Amino acid sequence: MKNKEFDMIVYGATSFVGQILCRYLVNEYTEPNFTWVMAARSESKLTELKSSLGAAAESIPTIVADSFDEAAMQGLCERAEVIISTVGPYALYGELLVKACAESGTDYCDLTGESQWIRRMIAAYQDTAKESGARIVHCCGFDSIPSDLGVKFLQEQALEKFGNPCSEVKMGVKAMQGGASGGTVASAINLYKEAAKDPALREELKDLYSLCPPGHGNEARQHNVSKAEYIEEFNSWAGPFIMAGINVRIVLRSNALLGGGYGLPFKYFEASLTGDGAAGEKRAKRLARGMGLIGLVMVLPPLRWLATTFFLPKPGEGPTPEQQQKGFFDIRIHGRTENDDQIKVKVTGDRDPGYGSTAKMLAQAAISLHRDVDKGDKGGGIWTPAAIFGEDLYRRLQSYAGLSFEVLDVIPGAKDSVEPQSES
Repeated sequence: MKNKEFDMIVYGATSFVGQILCRYLVNEYTEPNFTWVMAARSESKLTELKSSLGAAAESIPTIVADSFDEAAMQGLCERAEVIISTVGPYALYGELLVKACAESGTDYCDLTGESQWIRRMIAAYQDTAKESGARIVHCCGFDSIPSDLGVKFLQEQALEKFGNPCSEVKMGVKAMQGGASGGTVASAINLYKEAAKDPALREELKDLYSLCPPGHGNEARQHNVSKAEYIEEFNSWAGPFIMAGINVRIVLRSNALLGGGYGLPFKYFEASLTGDGAAGEKRAKRLARGMGLIGLVMVLPPLRWLATTFFLPKPGEGPTPEQQQKGFFDIRIHGRTENDDQIKVKVTGDRDPGYGSTAKMLAQAAISLHRDVDKGDKGGGIWTPAAIFGEDLYRRLQSYAGLSFEVLDVIPGAKDSVEPQSES
């Protein structure tokens, strides 16, 4: 294989998260001897973006390419080793680029949280990517790197300290601050529209194993936090977490791609923590009612129209730069082995989870895929972050993307385990 003209193309550079990502690459992070390109369908918007980035962006090339033009997507693949895509909703705009990457052997990362689209991409292009050598990695943003790599980090620590993985893992969002984006809203609305027309999709959305390959072997009945409940491991009441639908599917797929390395059966769920006592219970119940109301609004077309017309952000809108800087997330993950050994870890991020932090995660994932992940070790196919990335991405995320992965507590349950410890 010959070396291509560029290391990386950011496609969808003029989207909301694409602009944040490009600013990050220009102003905050520079990879030595690394060439990258900004690409989008609008030449005028690319020109405007490049101008806004200042003198430091003058040497960065731009490419105009429409996501519905298959030849243009193939042209991108001919010029770069890895492509980042931010063109959501991916179910509407994303497939031709995945197809071109799978056919040409070009590596690819995105930040989709659209499980129904990922399932279609696996069905259509897994075999093609495996044959060509293309490594396609979905969900490289807030959904689902903190969850997916957080669980992998916990399991690595459990194996080191106990000699066994945790067969039951629970994730709780302790704190999170950030703004909503029109792109995320558009993806959610498209999913509800698809489901309204397709009974098979409605059934698929009930199946948390929908992204797992056939024969994955995990028969555990997975718990879904849909109402207020008390979680002893976190000493906290909890309600639904809006990203659990995609994150749980990705974590379960990771376990399957890692050969059941988390154990079989393996149980996993996610929730939003609301605190202890009566006040925490009230917050959890309000959260559950609010999530139910959002679902009702999305399902009923008249209410959906009212919400999208008058209340929800439009595509291209999102948190302000100040909101992105002030944003953060703090999640806790608790694991328990079959011997009742317990371990708790913390994963944090320093900016708005969906955009300020996601842009940094996505950039570092793509760079790591190109520079750190050997094709001889991890060949072509449609991967999850935990299944394909290793220590190099942890290092990059902690050094350059504002994330942290930390062990909080280790509680042995078996006599031959190490002594208890508390690291923070």
